[in-house]
Amino acid sequence: MSLRSTFSIVTLAALVLSAGCSILPESNPATLYRLPSSVTLSEHTAATLPVRLGIATPGAGHLLNSNRIVVYPEGNVVNVYEGVRWHEDAPEMLQARLISDLQQRQLFTGVSSDRLPHDVLLLSELRHFQSEYDTSPPSIHLQLDVQLVNTQHRKPLAATSFVIRTRADSPEIPDVVNAFGKASDALAEQLSAWVAAQSSSLRTAD
Repeated sequence: MSLRSTFSIVTLAALVLSAGCSILPESNPATLYRLPSSVTLSEHTAATLPVRLGIATPGAGHLLNSNRIVVYPEGNVVNVYEGVRWHEDAPEMLQARLISDLQQRQLFTGVSSDRLPHDVLLLSELRHFQSEYDTSPPSIHLQLDVQLVNTQHRKPLAATSFVIRTRADSPEIPDVVNAFGKASDALAEQLSAWVAAQSSSLRTAD
């Protein structure tokens, strides 16, 4: 094969690749959402327990263990919203919300993730965290199964499950995201009340 023929083939291949690249659709970056909160905590009045509470990242299935915003559009169909995502994976985002809420309530000597020293550990499993089009606008379904464990002895102290449902104001994404925030606020409030009710068990956790 002559040098001229080789050059022609290489030139043609480059043009084809160039043309191929030019016709590929450009992927638009997803809009990232934080988990909103509308709760303003009142001045702390309850006694602070001499206990350090650690909150582990909730376990979750494959789809919920991501930053996808999950939706059940109809029947048994499972999907995710296109073009939008949480700013971090849902379990880590919910963990941060619970830590922040319990820190503000000052029920314990300290509240942190399980990576820091703690006396009692809150383990959990995120079962549901999705919008559901049972009707329009959609509702938010949040379920978190939790267990308090003595860190030193790995002894279970208490366990329960929280199921929260809230309805969005409209099917628009910002309203759906706000509904996720309201459901998370309700979860944090109920969880705080439940943990505080375990005070007798927590005082003997050490």
